[in-house]
Amino acid sequence: MSITREEALKLLKEYNSEPFHLRHGLTVEGVMRYFARDLGYGNEEEKWGIVGLLHDLDFEKYPEEHCIKSQEIMRENGIDEDIIHATASHGYNLTVDIKPEHEMEKVLYAVDELTGLIGAAVLMRPSKSSKDLELKSMKKKFKDKRFAAGCSRDVIATGAEMLGWSLDDLMDKTILAMRDCEDKVNEEMGEN
Repeated sequence: MSITREEALKLLKEYNSEPFHLRHGLTVEGVMRYFARDLGYGNEEEKWGIVGLLHDLDFEKYPEEHCIKSQEIMRENGIDEDIIHATASHGYNLTVDIKPEHEMEKVLYAVDELTGLIGAAVLMRPSKSSKDLELKSMKKKFKDKRFAAGCSRDVIATGAEMLGWSLDDLMDKTILAMRDCEDKVNEEMGEN
């Protein structure tokens, strides 16, 4: 692989300073690592994690060129084309026509918006944690179009469809993935 996790994190921080964007990158990294192990790609866990970490590399500084500018930045940094393709594919039908093909890309497409939705739900909870979040509660939040209105339900549903999973399965597995990485993300964000 052309980039280490440490180099990827440094690159992310070079283009992102907002805690919200850094937390999202770390969360999607953790979720992608979880799915790599869960779906039988444990030997590619590092790669799945780096794809998750870098997927929104350009979003804070170049929101109008999201998934376009990141390709340029990554090529300038000598990052492998398969990582570039994977990260850019989550912008499919939004800013790019790079279709998610590999299971890793489909997972990223499906969980990017969903982790945002779950993250918003977690902030509303007294515990501020995903560890006591139930699927039933998440389904209500998903149906309420006013809740976290910026998180596209259509993209989440399309992602589940791409994977051949039910929406409930996608939500349930993503909640489990977020529980799995929550402590590590909080630690890296300097929170306990």
